[in-house]
Amino acid sequence: MIQYNPKTWFSLIFDFYSRYVMRVLFPLILFIGVFTTVLCFLIIDVLGWHYAGAIGFHSILGVILGLFLVLRTNTAYDRWWEGRKLWGQLVNDSRQLAVKLASLIPKEEEEDRIFFRRMIPNVAFAIKEHLRDSILIGEMDTINDEIKNTIIKSKHRPNCINRLIYQRVVGLAKKGIITQEQLIVLDKEIKGFTDIVGACERIKSTPIPYSYSMFIKKFLFIYSITLPFSFMWEFEYWCAPVVMLAFYFLISIELIAEEIEDPFGNDINDLPLDEISYKIKSNVSEIMS
Repeated sequence: MIQYNPKTWFSLIFDFYSRYVMRVLFPLILFIGVFTTVLCFLIIDVLGWHYAGAIGFHSILGVILGLFLVLRTNTAYDRWWEGRKLWGQLVNDSRQLAVKLASLIPKEEEEDRIFFRRMIPNVAFAIKEHLRDSILIGEMDTINDEIKNTIIKSKHRPNCINRLIYQRVVGLAKKGIITQEQLIVLDKEIKGFTDIVGACERIKSTPIPYSYSMFIKKFLFIYSITLPFSFMWEFEYWCAPVVMLAFYFLISIELIAEEIEDPFGNDINDLPLDEISYKIKSNVSEIMS
């Protein structure tokens, strides 16, 4: 995710992300430019047609298209923002669980304290890789080979790590280190890990409905491909850059919406899951030390 200063207008206007969007859209923009130029040549120079009333039609379509794009962008941003709130909750639950365990587990129970100091951050790393369809565990502190092999063999690693943490907490209660009432107090954050990964999976596995996404793209294409008819008799060949600029703005909005509707990947506007995971690891290590 890009960190930026919203007050630096000049740098934002010429930011490298704008160049990235331009590179992605350049073939389509070039096609629209060539198509518009050829269309102007055929209609104005070859056929000699003239009709100046099409601009009203595209004005009406533009209003409808604008409403669709606003809805599309808001829907994608809602998914992005919900994902950010879920990961913010993960940070809070990890810290709170570490605070409770650090307070409840005596200093002399060093093995248990080390276990939780290493395993609680693994929840964040496991969720991050799970949402990215990755099987990497290099960032996790697996403590020993037994735990490492257990995690590797599991099909759902966030659930596996959550189970190992809960088993250890139950073991503390059986040994009398914590009471049953304290076990219930610790249950809230451990249950919260499952709720968070489930909500993130819901966002990832439920894309924008196919028919809606397909219709938006068809609408954008038809609107852009017919836009030269609104300008060619007034601007003649100059309508090509006008149409290319309009096409760039319209398609850029759709491109950004596509990128942020799945906020857990590695795109430039996706959530900074790596930074959040390492923040959790740093915070938990400090609390449990």
